[in-house]
Formats: sequence, structure tokens, C-alpha cells
Amino acid sequence: MDRVGEVVSMTAQLQQARDDLEEAAKSTDDDDVREDIRETADAFADYVMGDPTPDHAILDERLNTLRQARKRADGTTEDRLEAAIETVEDYREQVDQA
Repeated sequence: MDRVGEVVSMTAQLQQARDDLEEAAKSTDDDDVREDIRETADAFADYVMGDPTPDHAILDERLNTLRQARKRADGTTEDRLEAAIETVEDYREQVDQA
């Protein structure tokens, strides 16, 4: 895959993670969990636009937030968080380390 195709694919991964997070936020009754999810989803919206491009440290911080939210979630929320985490982990593997 050429560099442009790789960037498009990576952007699609971030968009998918954001979509999963939006669904997770809609499905939870816990305000604290919803706030953590929405904050992360908003950050991913910025990343999709390339502002800024996340590095390993930023992604690790976001993944940690999502993992903590997943521990407090259940049902559909937990499932959507798990999907988002898996997508972000896959994305992270493609990011060049500084």
C-alpha cells in the first residue's frame, strides 16, 4: 500500500473508533463514563482531521482512559468500548515512534 493509501486507512480506523465511542456514549447511563467517552471521541474527531496527529504517548493516554471506562461499563457500552480499543490498538501499531 502506498503512503496515501496507508494514511486513508489509518484515518478510517480513527473514524471507526470514534463511531464506536459515540455509540458507547449513547448507551451508557453513567455520566462519568459518558464524559470520559465523549472527551476521547472529541479528541479522535480532531485526529481524523489531522489536528493533531496522535503519537504513541497520546494514544496510550487515550487507551488508558478507554480501558478504565470499560471497567465501569457493561452491556452495549462495554462492547462498543472494546471495539474502539481494538481499533485504536491496531491503529497504534502503524504509528511511527518518535
